[in-house]
Amino acid sequence: MRTAEIKRTTAETDISLFLNLDGTGKGNISTGCGFLDHCLTLFAKHSGFDLTVTCKGDVEVDYHHSAEDIGICLGEALLQAAGNMKGICRYGNMLLPMDEALILAAVDVSGRGYLGYDLEIPTEKVGNFDTELTEEFFIAFTRCARVTLHLKQLSGKNSHHIIEGAFKAFARAMKAAMAIDEKNKDEIPSTKGVLV
Repeated sequence: MRTAEIKRTTAETDISLFLNLDGTGKGNISTGCGFLDHCLTLFAKHSGFDLTVTCKGDVEVDYHHSAEDIGICLGEALLQAAGNMKGICRYGNMLLPMDEALILAAVDVSGRGYLGYDLEIPTEKVGNFDTELTEEFFIAFTRCARVTLHLKQLSGKNSHHIIEGAFKAFARAMKAAMAIDEKNKDEIPSTKGVLV
């Protein structure tokens, strides 16, 4: 089983995260922020990964440190759970509608962290979640997972729909990228022989 458990404690957050890439989409999420819980639960369901996250953060300040550090932990967990990357499909993409919002996600599990972020979220908050933290979460994830991720908004007016669509599209793209290619299950999907 491709699993990882990450524990991260700083002066700002105390996080415990478990990831199973071969799960069934079960999410058990408690971050202290309802909308972030919602997005991570959606990620688990649509990726098919089992994800457990407990975060105690300095939410009296805001949710910045929690969102960023959970992104770090999820990225580290993905990298650890994937091991030597043998057999993965490597690439995944999804064009996902969420009512009026239409979001494109494309991922390359390349060993190189990069985020192409093109979401125009019209409001500053969804609930008590600062919408600018969406980008901070994905920056942290891509750096630590060493994954290239492009998120592009093709349409959308509702902030909730845009962010939810982004997390669902991200999840579906990651599901495709981390799936095992049975014909090449003993091969690393790179002519270099490594994904670095």
